[in-house]
Amino acid sequence: MLRNKKLVGGLVVVVVFLVAGLVGPWFTGPDPLAYVGPPAQAPSGAYPFGTTTFGQDVFGQFVHGLRATFFVGFFAGLLAAVIGMLVGFISGYRGGIVDEILNMITNIVLVLPVLAVLLIIAAYLEVRNIQIQALIIGLFSWPWVARAVRAQTMTLRSRDFVDLARLSGAPVRRIVFREIAPNMASYLFMVFILLFGGAVLFAATLDFIGLGPTDGISLGLMLNNAVRWSALNLGMWWWFVPPGLGITAIVGALYIMNVGLDEVFNPKLRET
Repeated sequence: MLRNKKLVGGLVVVVVFLVAGLVGPWFTGPDPLAYVGPPAQAPSGAYPFGTTTFGQDVFGQFVHGLRATFFVGFFAGLLAAVIGMLVGFISGYRGGIVDEILNMITNIVLVLPVLAVLLIIAAYLEVRNIQIQALIIGLFSWPWVARAVRAQTMTLRSRDFVDLARLSGAPVRRIVFREIAPNMASYLFMVFILLFGGAVLFAATLDFIGLGPTDGISLGLMLNNAVRWSALNLGMWWWFVPPGLGITAIVGALYIMNVGLDEVFNPKLRET
């Protein structure tokens, strides 16, 4: 892994932004929406990312927004991964009527216009926070994971080591999580990274159109505020460039990490 430049490079970018999101708020104050300086101030020593038209510190909003971005990405991705894996394992191993029912539910959720559903749900919630946002995104991001895990489980359940565990009287739970799941560990980890990046993009989309958290700040909400208060027309590039680059860098680094992991786990893709 350490010899794969894509994996290491992507990981370094993600860790840098993660550390900035965890440590940065300690140096910028607890309230990222506080009015702390002169309005529309360009980047300077006192304000590295400048200030908004209301005198809010853009750097303070950026580091707080990073924390919200990682929170939503991690927990939404984790929730989607857990649901998708459980449905996929049960459906693929059990087969029969259980497989048909779970496959039907998966297909129903899969064909739903996810963005439209998220828009409707978010619009009708009077109070929205990053926890609710992560829950909503996670509940609608798992179907493709379930289908992929189901396909691989159906392949592995006919292997000799699974038959041996079944003949030894091991319960289904033990067979799935002790025999089948470990053989898919690398794939499941890559799936989580993809879900992480997808959740970050979903959250940024909802935030940008004004359906993000109502009691905090995020990178997407920074873009929304910049557009709403005409930062582009006023030439205040420092208001919208940092959050835009932050979202792009995090999602891009996650997908590059995924490519690197694919090369690590798949010998056919390794560079000679």
